[in-house]
Amino acid sequence: MRVSVIGGSSVSGETAAVAERLGELLAERGHTVVCGGLGGVMEAVCRGARGADGRTIGILPSDRPADANRYVTDPIATGLGHARNALVVMNGEAVVAVDGGPGTLSEIGMALVYDRPIAGIDTHDCDGVRAVDDAAAAVAYVESTAVDSR
Repeated sequence: MRVSVIGGSSVSGETAAVAERLGELLAERGHTVVCGGLGGVMEAVCRGARGADGRTIGILPSDRPADANRYVTDPIATGLGHARNALVVMNGEAVVAVDGGPGTLSEIGMALVYDRPIAGIDTHDCDGVRAVDDAAAAVAYVESTAVDSR
């Protein structure tokens, strides 16, 4: 299953460690990480997934695949800026939000519009977001609720 991971582009070391563990667990379970392809949570989740030999898709705001963080295996340049947030969400069967600001909130909104199950770790408190304590709980939630369309 593809799981979209969304979150802050500038995060603390503690938040980065949570995202990295999330990527590792997703890859170990055979899931592909979809994200925005840049820094912060996006880079950390990709680093964790790549450390476990996982696949990572980075849907970039720019028109340059080279802008992806070094852990993205499949960069997708869009040239759409923040409008690419909808594509990040639409390309996963489920969403995990880690931390985040207004961009993450926009992605949560899109996930709700597209009926994606959403697990949230220290993120926005919204109806439709299942608050979980850690990466393992997030993976368990999305695995139990998402429909794998592969």
